[in-house]
Order: sequence, then C-alpha cells, then structure tokens
Amino acid sequence: MNKTKNGINGMSVEDLKIMDEIIDAKLQDAEIPGFQAEFDPMEAERIGAFEEDALSEQDALDSVIDQQA
Repeated sequence: MNKTKNGINGMSVEDLKIMDEIIDAKLQDAEIPGFQAEFDPMEAERIGAFEEDALSEQDALDSVIDQQA
C-alpha cells in the first residue's frame, strides 16, 4: 500500500483520517456527563488543546479602563 505523506508528524493522509474519526468519537463521548474521554498528546494537539491564546501581561494591563497613572 502506497501512503502519501502530508508532512504532519510524518503521518499519511489515511492515518490522519483514521485519527480524525477516533477524535470525533472521543469528542462525542466527552459530551456524556461523567464520562472522561482520554486523548493522547498527538490527538490533543490536533484539536488545538495546546494552542496558546492567552493575553500577555501587557495586553491585560492595557485593557484595564480604570488604570491609574
């Protein structure tokens, strides 16, 4: 079987499709109250769990409207 590599962690397109199906199933399971779905680091990264989007300290300070000089 010839698998096409796409450059994401050296995984083939077919492997990524399988991972996406597994992730979809885990996300559906995670909606069940009390169920604790476990994601491996590669799955978590794929769904953006490690994406840093917090404000910087300076951005937080700049957003305060009642800041005293």
